[in-house]
Amino acid sequence: MQTVVGVAVVRDGLVLAAYRVGGGWEFPGGKVEPGETDEQAAVREIREELDLEIKVGDSLGPGVDISADYRLHVYLATAVAGDPVLREHAELRWFGPAELDEKNWLEPDRPFVRALRDRL
Repeated sequence: MQTVVGVAVVRDGLVLAAYRVGGGWEFPGGKVEPGETDEQAAVREIREELDLEIKVGDSLGPGVDISADYRLHVYLATAVAGDPVLREHAELRWFGPAELDEKNWLEPDRPFVRALRDRL
């Protein structure tokens, strides 16, 4: 099973979310490449997707199966440099804790939204 990392990038008490066309909101990220740790993949993916530098923190809980082949792990991260650039998604948005309605998120991300809301 391949690991996919999602990253809950936090800045000033807000969390960055990316909207996938035809789906919903998700934590940006991507696949962990061979030889990478989850944390290294998170830094690389956010740099590639959003042109943003981050410092990866704690996991938001156990992995969630996306399919028979992929398992999603989501990590907290702090934005340390740059502003997010829209490249691969339809929209980017910063959400406050009160705005984190899990119904609007992709199914695999929803348990992490609950965990994140408790931490913000």
